[in-house]
Amino acid sequence: MSQVEVNGVELFYEAGGDGDPLVLVHGSWGDHESWTPVLHALALRFRVLVYDRRGHSQSERPPGSGSRFEDEEDLAALMETLGFAPAYVAGNSFGASTVLGLASRRPDLFRGIVVHEPPLMSVVADDSELRPLMAATDRKIEAVLGRLRAGEPLAGARQFVEEVALGPGGWDQLPERLRDAFVANAPTFLDEQADPGWADLDLGRLSGYPGPVLISKGTESPPWFATITDRLSKALPQAETHTFQGAGHIPHISHPGAYAERLTAFVDGIRRTA
Repeated sequence: MSQVEVNGVELFYEAGGDGDPLVLVHGSWGDHESWTPVLHALALRFRVLVYDRRGHSQSERPPGSGSRFEDEEDLAALMETLGFAPAYVAGNSFGASTVLGLASRRPDLFRGIVVHEPPLMSVVADDSELRPLMAATDRKIEAVLGRLRAGEPLAGARQFVEEVALGPGGWDQLPERLRDAFVANAPTFLDEQADPGWADLDLGRLSGYPGPVLISKGTESPPWFATITDRLSKALPQAETHTFQGAGHIPHISHPGAYAERLTAFVDGIRRTA
């Protein structure tokens, strides 16, 4: 077990493999083990760093409300402290938002970016067609938060998975270890949602990121992710998009072979161009 203090907090991490540096950033509720289904395949090609974001699982849980900005600063400090800068960085969901937020400020840390369905709702807030769907989702999220405030982490985690993230039956399809992590990390979702800027991103600033980016979505995901993907791709000068057929919000778990193959092909394409 490895721990390192960065940005004033102790973070758990694991590193292994050989090749180009690759950092994986998990989303809400989970931890570094959410990457387990793709870790072996990626470690054959990359020197891979996974970690638990602050407040999650084996990393320190500081008191008080945090912010996505702190997660971004943690990621930057972790990469620099452990010698993973610059690196290819992949993020899922809230982890994808964290990666893009950091890239808009510190492009020097990245060789390339891979993000899947960042929940940057502010990017599509002006879309009148999506507004009723997003309002309905906001109500579902508020119901989840109500469960968590009432001290019902299991019920809240299941409700989030089945009504917001994956759909009916999604909870039982998750690996048991990941379900346990969701329950243990439930307080971090309250913390994330308390941050007024959790869903914001300055597209003008992001457009200054000059490096290659792969933005992906799944065919089974809520429709606003497709719109978010489209707007992000238009803002980034070297962006390409990919759709995982039959997948939803966590393709590295539901379709690990396809995810690892697409990420590796993206990086190999960058190297060939260089």
